[in-house]
Amino acid sequence: MSTQTVQEDVPMSSTTTPIVRATQVEQHFGPVHALGPVDLRIERGEFVSIVGPSGCGKSTLLEIVGALQDPASGTVEIDGAPVDGPRRRTAIVFQESATLPWRTVLDNVAFALEVRGIGRKERRDKARELVQIVGLAGFEDHYPAQLSGGMRQRVAMARAMSTEPDLILADEPFGALDEQTRMLMAEELLRVVDTIGCGVLFITHSIQEAVLLSDRVLVMGRRPGTFIDEVPIDLPRPRSHVALSEQSATEAQERIWAQIRSEAEVAMRSER
Repeated sequence: MSTQTVQEDVPMSSTTTPIVRATQVEQHFGPVHALGPVDLRIERGEFVSIVGPSGCGKSTLLEIVGALQDPASGTVEIDGAPVDGPRRRTAIVFQESATLPWRTVLDNVAFALEVRGIGRKERRDKARELVQIVGLAGFEDHYPAQLSGGMRQRVAMARAMSTEPDLILADEPFGALDEQTRMLMAEELLRVVDTIGCGVLFITHSIQEAVLLSDRVLVMGRRPGTFIDEVPIDLPRPRSHVALSEQSATEAQERIWAQIRSEAEVAMRSER
């Protein structure tokens, strides 16, 4: 399926501005054509995941949307405005939690508010509220070294939420966690996103995780990455891991795996 065909399948509204619109985005690293061209549209409050082979350009696209790197060509708009630098209401969460080891949970969560010049009482009150939302009440005075990997990622989620984001960019945020913790964190992320109602672009290698979390899953082909399929996920919300036993979830996982397996086999043959 061509990139253009995939994009034409995306439901679009003429009356609302999407939170993300990327048009014909490409990236090159020296002689390597790493990405694109790709088009991407994410509606307000929509959860979109991208899956694909390693090195296909998933993270590159996320970093372009987040203004962490400039595209070689193409345009990106967030909330209708061209991306020309980091944006306060765009939160980015990576695989490593990047907590500050000398700060407590509460002060880690309040850090972004402190940088913005918010007063001590206001930022700590807001931080306590967010700590409660991500299920860390009672751990406000703990330091990162005293927390599990999953708990540190909850701190990172709470800190990201402190800016009241309308868009979250998440690059394999649970990739370093064990399978059980990963599933619990995925459910926690769903609950948090449903609470604040923001759009999400989520990068993952886990097909199961993508299906559990997403409204749509975009499958990216081998480098230079383009979207080769779009899989709508028709599961009711709120969701839990139980939803993965639904027939529609099983069919979606099989469809996505067939696409990724085909791409991986072609890539392996070309390397021989």
